[in-house]
Amino acid sequence: MTIPSESAIAHPSARIDGTPITALVIHGGAGTIGRAQLTPEREASIRAGLNRALDAGHAVLQTGGSARDAVVAAVVVLENDPNFNAGRGAVFSHEGVNELDASIMDGRTLQAGAVAGVRRVKNPIRLARAVMERSPHVMLVGAGAEAFGETVASIDFVDPSYYHTEERWQQLQAARAEEAAGAASPPSAHFGTVGAVALDAHGHLAAATSTGGMTNKRWGRVGDSPIIGAGTYAIADCAVSATGWGEFFIRLNVAADICARVAYRGDSLQDAADEVVMDRLPALGGDGGVIGIDVKGDIAMPFCTEGMYRGWIKPDGSRGTGIFADDAPTNKAG
Repeated sequence: MTIPSESAIAHPSARIDGTPITALVIHGGAGTIGRAQLTPEREASIRAGLNRALDAGHAVLQTGGSARDAVVAAVVVLENDPNFNAGRGAVFSHEGVNELDASIMDGRTLQAGAVAGVRRVKNPIRLARAVMERSPHVMLVGAGAEAFGETVASIDFVDPSYYHTEERWQQLQAARAEEAAGAASPPSAHFGTVGAVALDAHGHLAAATSTGGMTNKRWGRVGDSPIIGAGTYAIADCAVSATGWGEFFIRLNVAADICARVAYRGDSLQDAADEVVMDRLPALGGDGGVIGIDVKGDIAMPFCTEGMYRGWIKPDGSRGTGIFADDAPTNKAG
């Protein structure tokens, strides 16, 4: 495989007072998230999980690590946290199984890797990275993806019961009951995803996304999260990870569209993300949100749902977490 040279597609690293900058943004899913649905204890647990993921990714960046290392480190923490719909705590399909999807893209090399429909991999984002780095392919699915994973020493396998949480199981029972009564619940009530985007000190960007999909999904349904361009995309100028109603993100090629607007039309990241997420997505009937970062360290986190779990560390070291639409854009210094 021929990889473009670094000089051909990478920008010089941005700097503050001569020091290379880094930045990190994460999300834990968007959807119907209202204050009335979260106890103070649950909200604190979710914010703590977001902060652990920020700490993991930021630690990589602070020691000169790559953006791809940082996004994987952050997403692994979220996959291991049952508060989020990825890895442990993933939602159930109609058949009562967990089918996991993940993808990663390196903006410097344009390498990408993805897996879909895996059922025994502890951290699907690590398997997606292995596909990117150790195979000639971009996407592997189901049993084939797991067979490839068995050839990679760093991939951990688990019994499917590892993913099970009672909350997710009860969500499936409720969805089945609604379906049987002829009143299917809106997809936004049961979707969620985790993701991360990062800028490293070398001026390189990366994006990663992981999910359990939609509650009560059928027939091997795959959403946007493992699809490069729809749920995950990174180039030299821009990196995006998406969360929401995947069918619409696929149809709009959301992540790549945002990056194209930045790279080719000269839009600011915020303007590009707002136009796609706040205008084009709901106009088609979809909803959700994205996190994005550009090579200058500017970040964007628009969403057209009630809430989106999110966290950030900006180039100046300020950091924060958010859940609801009216959360302040920053709430503490790092």
